[in-house]
Amino acid sequence: MKQFYDITTKIKDALVAEPFINNVTFGQLSEVDLDKQEIFPLGHLDVSSTIVSNNVFRFNIDLIVMDIVDISKDEVTDKFTGNDNEQDVLNTCLAVMTRVLNKLQRGSLYRDKYQVEENVTCEAFVDRFENKLAGWSATFQVVAQNDMTVCD
Repeated sequence: MKQFYDITTKIKDALVAEPFINNVTFGQLSEVDLDKQEIFPLGHLDVSSTIVSNNVFRFNIDLIVMDIVDISKDEVTDKFTGNDNEQDVLNTCLAVMTRVLNKLQRGSLYRDKYQVEENVTCEAFVDRFENKLAGWSATFQVVAQNDMTVCD
C-alpha cells in the first residue's frame, strides 16, 4: 500500500511546480514557523483523516496557500485597495489553489486515479496568523483505489 505516500507527494509536487510557491510543508500547521518570512509564499497540506472502504480510500486533505501581505508606507489614496497588496496575494493564492485542485478534478492527478469528485469550497483568510498573512484554505476529499490484498 502506497496511496498515502502517493497522494501527499503528488500534491506536494503540484505545489512545488507552481512559480508562486517558495516552500511546501506537511503536517500540523502549528508546527510550522510562520515567523520566517523567507518561507513565503507557502503551500501547506495535511491529511486529517482517511475513510477506508472496500475498494477505495477517501483521504480528507487540508490545503492552505498563503503569503505575506506587504504594507506600503505611502498614504492611502484608494479606499478600495488600501495601501497593501492584500488583493494581489488573495488573487495569486487562489490561482495556485485552483490549479492544484483542477489537477485533482480533471487533470494529470485525476488520470493517475487520485480524484476529487465534488466541488471544493475555498475560504479566504487575512490576519489569521500573527504576521499579516493572507491566502486560501480548503478541505476536500481525494478518492484513491484501495489495492490492499485481503489474502491471509
